Amino acid sequence: MTLNIKFDYNFICKAILQEQLDNLGLEYTLQSLGEIKFKNKLTHTQRDQLCQAFGKYGIEILDNPQNVLVQRIKDAITELVNDSDKAKKYNVSTYLSDTLNYSYPHLSSIFSEVTHSSIENFIILKKIDAVKHLIMDKNLTLTEIAHRLNYSSVAHLSAQFKKTTGLTPSSFQRIIKKRKEKGITP
Repeated sequence: MTLNIKFDYNFICKAILQEQLDNLGLEYTLQSLGEIKFKNKLTHTQRDQLCQAFGKYGIEILDNPQNVLVQRIKDAITELVNDSDKAKKYNVSTYLSDTLNYSYPHLSSIFSEVTHSSIENFIILKKIDAVKHLIMDKNLTLTEIAHRLNYSSVAHLSAQFKKTTGLTPSSFQRIIKKRKEKGITP
């Protein structure tokens, strides 16, 4: 028997953070994605306990300011790609600058220096992941997906998908459909 489930990564992460922070009895406020503000300064012991508790879930505490900024850029892009209304209102450079309070050239430079890739490439990868998710879970047409993810056309979406995955979106849809028919979870 196969049971298909859907989950919200942001919700899960928040729940894990709250559970672990509450277990340690710390007073905190969850800020934006990836940011926790503590009422009191953490002791070395508390910090070690947090590292260990978070580590079980693949969550790590970032110390390097550049790594922190890159993670904030990634989180903001993920939020933008997943919120179609927001994606239609903003271009990425303006959204990142406004959200993170840095100039886009600065953000772009730091991102490239740390990841050895561009913000634009990361956006494409996140959008392609979103396309895959929408194909697998939502049964939307390519036109609906292109509109939802703010592509200029289905042709643009298809070209980017093929360049990134090596498959056309239609081929990907057929593969997913065959797997579902055979009871194989994608």
